[in-house]
Amino acid sequence: MYQTVSQILIHATATAAIVLDTRRKKTDDTYPLKLRITYQRVRKYYRIGIDLTEPIWLEVEDKSKTRRELREIRERLSAFQSRAEQTIKGIENFDFDSFEASYFQNFTENVKEKALRNDIVPAYSRYIKQLEEEGRASYAGIFKSSITSLETFKKRLKFSDVTPDFLKKYEKWMLQEGNSVTSIGMWLRPLRTIFNIAIEDGVVTREQYPFGKRKYQIPGGQNIKKALTLAEVEKIFHFHAVTGSQEDKARDFWIFSYLCNGVNMKDICRLKWKNIEKDSVTFIRAKTELTNKSNIKPIVAVLTEPSLHVIHKWGGERVSPDSYVFPILSPGLTPKRERELVQYFTKFVNKWMQRVADALGIDKPVTTYYARHSFATVLKRSGAPIEFISESLGHSDMKTTDNYLDGFEDDTKREYTKALLNFNR
Repeated sequence: MYQTVSQILIHATATAAIVLDTRRKKTDDTYPLKLRITYQRVRKYYRIGIDLTEPIWLEVEDKSKTRRELREIRERLSAFQSRAEQTIKGIENFDFDSFEASYFQNFTENVKEKALRNDIVPAYSRYIKQLEEEGRASYAGIFKSSITSLETFKKRLKFSDVTPDFLKKYEKWMLQEGNSVTSIGMWLRPLRTIFNIAIEDGVVTREQYPFGKRKYQIPGGQNIKKALTLAEVEKIFHFHAVTGSQEDKARDFWIFSYLCNGVNMKDICRLKWKNIEKDSVTFIRAKTELTNKSNIKPIVAVLTEPSLHVIHKWGGERVSPDSYVFPILSPGLTPKRERELVQYFTKFVNKWMQRVADALGIDKPVTTYYARHSFATVLKRSGAPIEFISESLGHSDMKTTDNYLDGFEDDTKREYTKALLNFNR
């Protein structure tokens, strides 16, 4: 079949357009405007340093709107697009590398934009800043450690440097330096996130993505189970502590976590009275609350008599639905201060729970993590479906839940083994 001249031109000529990238909203409710170059059904996006809210963008597109500020924005955008179209016309055999070399050669970019397109460190810095603004300081810390490790291996790291072969060499170097497989995975998962963001932003192409099958796969490491047996949990429940003592308080909050779906200390600290109903507590994990997931489901935990006792014993006054249940945090705290208080409280519980464990002869580090993992494992051993456990923990992937689950206790194994000899004769 023959192609028309117009069809040939469509396939041979790249096009330029200015678009609003609504894939990720910034903290000020704006989105970045980008120059989109399309060639043979491949699209690449380039930042132009202008951010707009969606309503303003709609007004910019509506030519009947003639306010001065809108006209000025249109003129700026038209200049970007016209120069891109002139650059395209000047390339005899179009390819993106030639376009970038020509377009940016005569365009006075600031240092930040140049680094953003080429270097990995500024990409990390931008995302770390976003995480800190969202109050996700712990997660930001992981990204800081990740880029520190990568920069120790290679200075001035660029996206083009990171290939499957590079990642294999990094893994080998990490092992030689005495790092565990778990650490390697911990530092490379943030890098994978940065690459995914760079692809969305048009900084790199999907062909440059170094992770996945037949490329480089991040090692998973060996998960260490952190669960107690039901007998050990029972010991903690019946531990005699002086009322109001440090051990008493730590034990009560550990039990509250265990009974309320393994809720972590940060979410306990953030509980408000509006989350509490007569016999249940409903909340969204702080870990997922600030993500862009649209299908976040609240966690609902049934309040039993012991967990209600903890609320009545240690809870503050119910001033309003938005007041905190436990007097650990207070309104108006900065994300940094909130994190400090949560960390302090978590360390407090861990410190005194270890003394409780030592007094009971439990030879395990009975931390707050153990409360969460023990909740999941005890349910598993009781025969609860993994789907129920996954929903209770707030997991979107049952593989994550499986990592929480310890094996069966020895007595249970013996009972199952008897079935191997239960011959019908």
